[in-house]
Amino acid sequence: MTGPRPTLEVAVHPASGTPGTNRDNLDDVGLVELVSGRDPEALRVLYQRHGNACYRLAWRVTANQVLAEDAVQEAFTGLWRDPAAYRPGQGSVRAWLLALAHHKAVDAVRRETAQQRRQDAHAAQHALDPPPAPDPAAAAWAGIRAEKVRAALAELPGPQRQALALAYFGGYTQREIAELTGVPLGTVKTRMFNAMRRLQIRLAAVGSPGEEGMW
Repeated sequence: MTGPRPTLEVAVHPASGTPGTNRDNLDDVGLVELVSGRDPEALRVLYQRHGNACYRLAWRVTANQVLAEDAVQEAFTGLWRDPAAYRPGQGSVRAWLLALAHHKAVDAVRRETAQQRRQDAHAAQHALDPPPAPDPAAAAWAGIRAEKVRAALAELPGPQRQALALAYFGGYTQREIAELTGVPLGTVKTRMFNAMRRLQIRLAAVGSPGEEGMW
């Protein structure tokens, strides 16, 4: 389900437009020409004709209603700001708008993914950093244990490490992780279970200060 088509919001000058023109009877190229003359009604007619198709395409790319709406908004805003970017020899107006919406949707996903990765990396680093301790021995032990945890995490398969980081360092639920990564909930649960078992085995030899064999 893709949800309703978003409402087009483009800032236009109140005196803009070409009076006396029946825009509904014009073809797409004629409407783009009117948009070049700062005609907001021409833009709205184009949106009525092609907004749904652009939204459905953007939603398939983003799988997110808000991102899809933003992508469509940016596509039609781009047409309003630079209608000369469309050239009839390159194809139909509809194909051009779909390509523009697709491009904006891909950009939105990349931005979202990059931001999520930065947040996850920051959260993971913060969680693994040893806490400040006034006791030098305790501080040294915390550093050793944190290093062991880092090494153990690095040895996990990528999907298991990602699921564990999102859950314990990012604060996401298993269901949210499934939505973020696009895999079934059961797969997320299996990955986290296997990751925890691997970590338990890998860290079993790491004791506490004062335990035999450690100090």
